[in-house]
Amino acid sequence: MANQGAKKRKEENTRHMQNILRVIIACNVIYLIVRAGIFHSSFTWKHWAGLLLTSVAYYLPYKQLDSMARPSYGDNGELIDGGFDMSSTGICGYLHDIIYITCFVQLTTIISEKFWYTYLVIPGFAAYKLSGIIRGFLPQGGSEGDEEDEKTRKKREKMEKKASRGKFMKTRTR
Repeated sequence: MANQGAKKRKEENTRHMQNILRVIIACNVIYLIVRAGIFHSSFTWKHWAGLLLTSVAYYLPYKQLDSMARPSYGDNGELIDGGFDMSSTGICGYLHDIIYITCFVQLTTIISEKFWYTYLVIPGFAAYKLSGIIRGFLPQGGSEGDEEDEKTRKKREKMEKKASRGKFMKTRTR
């Protein structure tokens, strides 16, 4: 009965990673059949370079997710941890997004080469997130000269008065 959660997480992660691998293989097969097979007359070295780029864009996030999903075992072979929760947000979600964006780019570049610009979403989103982090470390200007309204001033004064009072404990005397 012990470690049931770890066993369940291990099975979920194995199934999840297999599904992601199937999606990656399906996108590559569709791209090769349609682009290199059907439209072979217009398949140039640029398309091979694009296939190499998308393969790298699949490989790196997939390997990172695979290492996160890998379970850990104790010295005696007992399952300790079932791996990282693949349905969580954060870096795991971003890695999934990269894989899905790569699928989209790879399949839509069959239609038009202009879909390569979709890859600009990834560094654009990273810049957006980093700007929020950097903005948090910068001093906020203009807040010193602002006047507070009556309600906020009274609340602040009440809190200051309450904080300045000494704290005491009631004791029982017999």
